[in-house]
Amino acid sequence: MLTDAVKLQIQTAYRQFLQNRELNARYGQKLMIAEIARTLGGIELNDEGERESRGHVCVIEAGTGTGKTVGYLLPALIIAKALGKKLVVSTATVALQEQVVNKDLPELKRHSELSFSFTLAKGRGRYVCLSKLDNLLSTIHEGLDPTRPLYEDELPAVDERAVKIYDSMVDALAQNRWDGERDSWPDGIEQEDWQRVTTDHRQCTGRRCSNVSVCSFFRAREALHTADCIVTNHDLVLADLALGGGAILPSPEDSIYVFDEGHQLPTKALNHFAHHSRVVSTVRWLDQCNKALGTMLGHISGAGNVDRFAEQLPAALMDCKQRLEQLHPALDALAQEVALDDRQSHYRFPGGQLPESLVLPSVELHRGFDRLSDLLDKMVAEVSEAMEDAHCPVPKVDLEQHYPALGAWQARAEANRELWFSYATPDDKDEVPRARWLTPVDAGASIDIEVCSSPILAAGTLAKSLWYRCCGAVVTSATLAALGRFDRFQMRAGTPKDSHYAQMPSPFDFSQASLEVPAWAVEAGDALRHTESLITGLPDLLDPGEGSLVLFSSRRQMLDVYDQLPDEWRERILVQGDKSKQAMLDTHRERIDAGQGSVLFGLASFAEGVDLPGDYCRHVVIAKLPFSVPDDPIEAALAEWVEARGGNAFMEITVPDASLRLIQACGRLLRNESDSGTITLLDRRVVTKRYGKALLNSLPPFKRVIA
Repeated sequence: MLTDAVKLQIQTAYRQFLQNRELNARYGQKLMIAEIARTLGGIELNDEGERESRGHVCVIEAGTGTGKTVGYLLPALIIAKALGKKLVVSTATVALQEQVVNKDLPELKRHSELSFSFTLAKGRGRYVCLSKLDNLLSTIHEGLDPTRPLYEDELPAVDERAVKIYDSMVDALAQNRWDGERDSWPDGIEQEDWQRVTTDHRQCTGRRCSNVSVCSFFRAREALHTADCIVTNHDLVLADLALGGGAILPSPEDSIYVFDEGHQLPTKALNHFAHHSRVVSTVRWLDQCNKALGTMLGHISGAGNVDRFAEQLPAALMDCKQRLEQLHPALDALAQEVALDDRQSHYRFPGGQLPESLVLPSVELHRGFDRLSDLLDKMVAEVSEAMEDAHCPVPKVDLEQHYPALGAWQARAEANRELWFSYATPDDKDEVPRARWLTPVDAGASIDIEVCSSPILAAGTLAKSLWYRCCGAVVTSATLAALGRFDRFQMRAGTPKDSHYAQMPSPFDFSQASLEVPAWAVEAGDALRHTESLITGLPDLLDPGEGSLVLFSSRRQMLDVYDQLPDEWRERILVQGDKSKQAMLDTHRERIDAGQGSVLFGLASFAEGVDLPGDYCRHVVIAKLPFSVPDDPIEAALAEWVEARGGNAFMEITVPDASLRLIQACGRLLRNESDSGTITLLDRRVVTKRYGKALLNSLPPFKRVIA
């Protein structure tokens, strides 16, 4: 219950925060605090501290300028503490994560005079593994010794530049100048270089590692037990839930979650519960494992019963390899259909159903990888126990060195087992089906085939593992409602029907911006004519002296338009793909600061999360209505399922999705209360088609100028 004491504490802390920062209360922020306080304050616990009430989930759309971070932190911190629960704040991006930890929480603590502790939780893959770093450098330096005979494939594929980075890491760790976290490495680091020196839970020896006392990951984990608030990301929350909850983060039953950037949670969940594997590369990997097994056993033979399981491994490896090779021609024939159709990049099995000829091979592959995974699991367990056995004849250093490789083998075998299980197991008629598809992948001299499987909705999984288990939850974002309703989010995220849904009023005066559809705009359904209209119309539409953002739905169209614009315009335009996104934004800001005009040409990633206030963006041009890519296999399977149940996929999925993307794109213009400018939509379908009115009415109340 929301007691008077808790209510007074929230009101006092908010008033103190505003006074100390010399701020005026924002109407939307006050409503958000009240809505969250009502939802979380209504949670009732039994004598064991378990939630026994419903209506514990709150979904709030709060646009830019609402002050939503303080709006959720203040009430959630106070109520979580009152309930004796941990507050877990989850974001989708590292940038927001760091803002919450480095700016928002410290400011709230300092100015509200609330007493709480907080820490940051990132996945194991964001931290350096000192054991892998030591082993890698030892191998490299031994490899540089001309007196040591080596086979060519023993040489580590690490260039001199990377070696310097790794040596610098060791020095920085030794001198306490670096905490071992990737995001705090001063110069940044490429994914390929980082991947060699990080680990995952399969490869990590945990508390048995000889470097555990100085392990960056375990040092960071220590703070989770004492902190009142843990800031993390959606991927880590989902990873914890996949392990049963409570394995990495506090258990859902002991947590109140806040999902900021919550509109991304369903997509993150889909990615997390999808399975995929490449046929040709897996065949090569199985062959490499078989060849490397003898060398590995030369070092770890005698560790428990590892030899008994290892002697069965070659047959299991070759069985999987042969079955994949036998299946490859049939999969390749299906993939060839994609090569003949330049509109599609995937072969999707209609209804997610496999042809009869692929069912038995899928069953056999599942059995094969199940056996392989089981053997590797037993070998990993034997090596793990041997590391703790003081009487083991195998040196611990050898066991530690080969454990990560065994763990990596086990993880890959398990991933293939899960993939082929999803192919071998037909969908239950009463459940939402899976999407299953093949994607041809360029593998240099040949074409590999990626075999994929994914749920088409994350709703069931999230409902079961998160919403119905957690003590309480808040989901917030600037874009959660589509066409003015939360139906789309509820369908994709599975939030309970008794959840509290609310839209917070924006502090912006939307009449300071105009939404225009010029008379020369044509329907984007005619691709050639539409592109020609953009080439002709953009030079007159854009002001060469101001900051503009032009958003495209197609890379091909973006490049075609850019290539055919006059030279004087191409000099002002920054095109996505020529530089990194951050470098483009930096250059754009520098030009505007210097009093020059600048135009950004971007795709979907520029329609969300890009912050260009004031003069940095006075004009947003949206080339066409942002309907989803037609060959996305998950979206196509979802549409097929909706149609099969008698629904209208276009009106129930395509239009709401486009509405959300359109709102996000328009949201690039007004970034603070004093901003003004123009949004121009160059797709006449918003006027001529029946759904156009619904899309326009879902937008904020801009001034409309429609010719």
